[in-house]
Amino acid sequence: MKQKNISIEGIHGKPILLDVCYSQNNKKKPLVVFCHGYKGYKDWGAFDLMSEMFTDSELFLVKFNFSHNGGTVEDPIDFPDLESFGQNNYSIEQDDLDSVLNWILSESKYSKDIDPNKVILIGHSRGGGAVILKAGQDPRISKLITWASVSDYKSKFPEGAILENWKKEGVTYIENARTLQQMPHDIQFYHNFVENEDKLTIRKAAENLNIPHLIIHGTEDTTVTLEEAKNIHAWSANSELFLITKGNHGFGAKQPWEDKELPKDFKTVLEKTISFIK
Repeated sequence: MKQKNISIEGIHGKPILLDVCYSQNNKKKPLVVFCHGYKGYKDWGAFDLMSEMFTDSELFLVKFNFSHNGGTVEDPIDFPDLESFGQNNYSIEQDDLDSVLNWILSESKYSKDIDPNKVILIGHSRGGGAVILKAGQDPRISKLITWASVSDYKSKFPEGAILENWKKEGVTYIENARTLQQMPHDIQFYHNFVENEDKLTIRKAAENLNIPHLIIHGTEDTTVTLEEAKNIHAWSANSELFLITKGNHGFGAKQPWEDKELPKDFKTVLEKTISFIK
């Protein structure tokens, strides 16, 4: 059973679009909620093929688009709504993840298929930071899995003259290498982090974790370095670090992914992930 593009209300004026994937057999399954990364979305690359592996493994998967990721209900692929993208921030993403969890755990039509005592968060890249922050303060989470996760949001912000120019102009742009769009970041993104730095510090959340935590990282990831995975492993007391030799940031996946088979490295990631959950 796959229900795509369900729209639920977020608390920041934008809907959250999600997919629900599970075997409809009235057996209570672990709930897996997946968070995409920066310039990502639920339908990126091989994520739909990923959902089939989770379903076949008797897991209940929810994958969703953050409300301000730049997609729309009508066009969830890529970034037709750059204005929303520019208004996104880490606090909104925490609220979105909370909204998704609240919705799926209270939706009675899925209650026969979800074990509320087995709630697993998975996050890729920037989404890895999001799920660490959430798991560090939400007692509903029983296990945590991060793929190619960032370890520190603060270090991603510019300093010096670049930061001062951003403050002066009110917006800065980053080119999307694939779509060639100029993707905006409003200065509120920076101010929101500064105002909420204590709650948005990944190290603090990781050090507060007391649940099983699987950390997966490619040894040749040039987007998020292996050092960040090692940092998270050092901070998260009950963690396991699993390396994909010669693996890159997407574990071999890319957008678009037109093959009917998963990339070898990504399949390994999923096999390890499912084994860890089980």
